[in-house]
Amino acid sequence: MRGKTCLVTGATDGIGWMTARALARDGARVIVVGRNPEKGERRVADLREETGNGAVRFERADLASQEEIRALAMRLRANLPRLDVLVNNVGAWFHRRGAGPDNIEMTWALNHLGQFLLTGLLLDLLGAAQGARIVNVSSRAHQGPQVDFDDPEGARRYAGWRAYQQSKLANVLFTYRLAERLGAAGHVTANCLHPGFVASRFGHNNSGFARIVAVASQRLFAISEEKGAVTSHYLAADESVGGTSGRYFVRCRPVESSAASRDRDAQSRLWRLSEEMTGFRYPL
Repeated sequence: MRGKTCLVTGATDGIGWMTARALARDGARVIVVGRNPEKGERRVADLREETGNGAVRFERADLASQEEIRALAMRLRANLPRLDVLVNNVGAWFHRRGAGPDNIEMTWALNHLGQFLLTGLLLDLLGAAQGARIVNVSSRAHQGPQVDFDDPEGARRYAGWRAYQQSKLANVLFTYRLAERLGAAGHVTANCLHPGFVASRFGHNNSGFARIVAVASQRLFAISEEKGAVTSHYLAADESVGGTSGRYFVRCRPVESSAASRDRDAQSRLWRLSEEMTGFRYPL
């Protein structure tokens, strides 16, 4: 990975942090993206000291904000000749419905639309690299629901876990359609993964009983953050998957995702809806 540039979103905590640490240990130039500049710079300083890799830097952006995503992409495009790896890791579960900076429901805005828009804006940088990789962190939680195309933001009826499941299904649908479109363009691959049930800060943004359940279940049943980052790191760096695209991985192995995620009509509808909600049309 020496000489390669990797960007990891949601990388100041949890499996994003562990993925960034693994890539920094590999010798890659690593860009850590997060919302909090003080925390981000502190974490990057820790990462440099721990790994001995000085080529680690922080970029601030709230990835629920399309304006901030566009500003981030503009900065990166002005300063990078290419991007070898994009790990779309950021995501959250919101027990109660709330609107983000663009007045879009937070789960949908952060977990899906942010991923869709940032990836599209960075496609030219990825295309400038040989064998660039897009790694989208989804979840086994994608199994079960379908995307409610009539009400993706849960305006009529909102259930936090259902909204999270839908967003993770959107990650898989997006990955499959993106991989198909990239296949005709050349040298960029796209895959997605389930990291496992990880003892991270997932769900700690909630309050009351929802937070208690998240904390208690992680203490009892979850794997470590380091183990949770193994598949993300594998897809970002392992030579054996350099030519693999359009697959869903669990424990570093390709497995079959849900039937709903393989619905080609749903993939197309999601793509069109995402372009409408972001005002961005992919150059593919």
